[in-house]
Amino acid sequence: MPPTELVGLPAVIELRQYTLRPRRRDELIELFDREFVEPQEDLGMRVLGQFRDLDDPDRFVWLRGFPDMVARHRALTDFYGGPVWAEHGPQANDTMIDSDDVLLLRPVPARGVFTGSLSGRPPVGAAAPGRFMSATVWSFPPGRQDGIALIRDGLLPALQETGPAPLAFLTTEHAHNTFAGLPVRADENVAAVFTSYPDESAHRRHLAEVRSHPLVRGEVLPGVEREQTAAPQVLRLAPTGRSLI
Repeated sequence: MPPTELVGLPAVIELRQYTLRPRRRDELIELFDREFVEPQEDLGMRVLGQFRDLDDPDRFVWLRGFPDMVARHRALTDFYGGPVWAEHGPQANDTMIDSDDVLLLRPVPARGVFTGSLSGRPPVGAAAPGRFMSATVWSFPPGRQDGIALIRDGLLPALQETGPAPLAFLTTEHAHNTFAGLPVRADENVAAVFTSYPDESAHRRHLAEVRSHPLVRGEVLPGVEREQTAAPQVLRLAPTGRSLI
């Protein structure tokens, strides 16, 4: 399938992490990829990526984008009040223990958000690709921008210099959550970097090169560690068969 350019890039993105009932993840993924992708996109959302968490067999991670907060409210209202969710939502909810671990994010200007040429959406039933996705989420005190600036101005250039450029650099969207039916983590101040690799060994090689980079080793990582409120969350992700990224 020839690559197509991802158009209508989202300005608001949800990073959603679901804790599932034991051994129910494949059931949810099959249902999600079959029933929930096109109906959401028909309402103006972009289902950017669906993933298995490689460190937790009962964790499903996905990314959903919107043009803006007004469009988000309208699209979520229409979807969760519509016929597709009425028919299939109960089965999806039955697989879940918790679906409230949600970060509301926005792309950093001039750093892009999943802007490369992407393959068209694979069909229902497509095999999962062999790609590996890395996502790292740093948390900083409310209102503090120093750690975010270190990542933007120091870590991102080093990542691009030593390996594949990050697919996206996102920070917290501080707008009020206008769709109360889906909670998001409040009072967050995070930065998130997403990078894709052919496989996990390529990721490990790239990570080692970045960590040995003089600027990263001597200034960027020590500075970020001083600013952060906790160790970063590192997600090791495997895309599902219909994931765009």
